[in-house]
Amino acid sequence: MLQNRTNVRFILHMPLPTNSRQATRIARAAGGTGRALQKGQQTKAVIVEAALGLATHIGLEGLSIGALADITGMSKSGVFAHFGSREELQISVIREYHTRFEQEVFYPAMSAPRGVPRLRALFDNWMKRTSIEIDSGCIYISGAIEFGDRTGLVRDALVNSVRTWLAAMQRAIEHCKELGQLRDEVSPEQMLFEIHGLILALHYEARFLQTPGAIDRAITGFNNILARCSQPAAAKGRPVSTQTPKE
Repeated sequence: MLQNRTNVRFILHMPLPTNSRQATRIARAAGGTGRALQKGQQTKAVIVEAALGLATHIGLEGLSIGALADITGMSKSGVFAHFGSREELQISVIREYHTRFEQEVFYPAMSAPRGVPRLRALFDNWMKRTSIEIDSGCIYISGAIEFGDRTGLVRDALVNSVRTWLAAMQRAIEHCKELGQLRDEVSPEQMLFEIHGLILALHYEARFLQTPGAIDRAITGFNNILARCSQPAAAKGRPVSTQTPKE
C-alpha cells in the first residue's frame, strides 16, 4: 500500500513542461497515437468481418491472406500486419463468431425467468440463428469437420467456444431441475446431448439433404424432450416459436 501511495505522490508531483511548444508537441503526439490505434482497430475489424463472411461459406481452412486482401482492397502485407499469421486470423474469426453468437442467442434469453422459460428462450434463439445458418453455414459445425482430427490453437479455440455455449445450456437445464421443473431422474447431461443433437441433425437435414419441414421437426423434437423430462405442470408451457416476438 505504501508503495502505491508513493507512486501516486510521484506522479502528482512530476514537473509539467514549462515550454508551451513542448507541451503542444506532447499533446499532439499523444493524440496522433490514439488516432492511429483507433484506425488500426477499425481496419482489423473490417478484415475480421470480411473473413467471417468468407469462412461461413468456405470454412476456416479456406481463409487466406491473399483472398482477404482482394476482398478488402488492401495489400497482402497490410492484412498480414494485423494478425501476423493465418492461424491468428482464424482464431480472430472464431472469437468474433462466438461474440455474435452470444449477442444473438445467449444474452437476449437472460431476460426470461430462470427455469423452463429461459431454457425455451435459449433454444428458440438458437433455432433462429440456425435457420439463418442453413443458408450461410455454421463455423462451429464446419470447423468440427475441418479440425476434428487435428491439434493446435485453432482447434482449441473452436472447442472452447462450443464448450462455453454448451455449458451455458447445461446450466439452464440444471436451473430447471433445481426449481423442481424437471423429473428427479432426468440427467442434465443427457438432456443437453439430445437437444444439441437436434441442432446437428437440423443442419444435416436442412443444409445437406434439403429435407422439407426439418425446422418444424427440430422444434417438435425439443418440445417432446421437454415434455418427457418435465414435471407435469412444467410441461404445459407455450410451444417454441422461431418467429420474432412482437414488441
